[in-house]
Amino acid sequence: MSSSASETAVSLAQTQTHWQQSMRQAIRDPAELLALLQLSPTLLPAAQRAAALFPLRVPRSYVARMQLGNPDDPLLRQVLPLEDETLEQPGFVHDAVGDIHSVRPGGILQKYQGRALLITTGACAVHCRYCFRRHFPYSEINAGRASWKDALAEIAADTSLSEIILSGGDPLSLSDRSLAELSQGLDRIPHLQRLRIHTRTPIVMPERVDDSLLAWLQHSRLQVVIVLHANHAQELDHAVEAAVAKLAGIGATLLNQSVLLRGVNDNARTLADLSIRLFNLGIFPYYLHLLDKVEGAAHFDMPEKTAKKLWQDMADSLPGYLVPKLAREQSGAASKTLLGSINNNEE
Repeated sequence: MSSSASETAVSLAQTQTHWQQSMRQAIRDPAELLALLQLSPTLLPAAQRAAALFPLRVPRSYVARMQLGNPDDPLLRQVLPLEDETLEQPGFVHDAVGDIHSVRPGGILQKYQGRALLITTGACAVHCRYCFRRHFPYSEINAGRASWKDALAEIAADTSLSEIILSGGDPLSLSDRSLAELSQGLDRIPHLQRLRIHTRTPIVMPERVDDSLLAWLQHSRLQVVIVLHANHAQELDHAVEAAVAKLAGIGATLLNQSVLLRGVNDNARTLADLSIRLFNLGIFPYYLHLLDKVEGAAHFDMPEKTAKKLWQDMADSLPGYLVPKLAREQSGAASKTLLGSINNNEE
């Protein structure tokens, strides 16, 4: 190996180690999170009870964007376990969107025609408290590296599929070596046209977007679409901006989907600011989802009528290309249910 090649290999290894260290060093103890943010210890007992049901996990770089001493910080509310999570609420269930009924062999979920979703891992860089898969049986349904052969065979046999979605968990929790291996397998399936990646990691832990990640993405023959997940403009700091620029630089199409969350982004100005900031970074606002009614997340929910009013207020103040589609996912439906969308011929 030449000196320059050797230096490149060392550099890539160091970069990868950096994000993996960030994963390992994520905050998992509610007491530590409260102490770092200078919040009242009276919040701790409830946080511990809720974290026993769904563990706390949040990268330190994400915590650094939160306001000290503010228990209502919109980023903190997305990750802080609360007593509300321990209360049963009518209509809020484990499998809110019918994932279990959509399972195919090899860790594949298919709900919609022409595309299928691959559960690559159960791991995430962050545990969002509203996660619709917080109860998902990842140990039973997971196209992990050991079973990718089965997943690839299932996909190859179904010529109706033109797009594969990598999901989880978060696929970018896996190593680039594993992801490159999977990507190469998908590249060899002739009827596939697009590779879509659903990920929150570049938002909460932007150091994950390194040269190694960009290398395998750049060499895929498939058209790469990356659907990011930001809920508030405060999440989009300079480090995220740099990470997103790298993804755009390799030709990936960048979209964003948000979840409408009470106490986080439930006003039209906040939603408009998010859309503007996303567009300034080269990311198109794609979906604004109503909350999936998963057990443990009822405190984030809001009436559909309120959601429609917020969306309309945002639509009234922005050009159509900055307004995401307001949608709800319903178990068994042939597509997402649109509650508000801008027609293509509208300005």
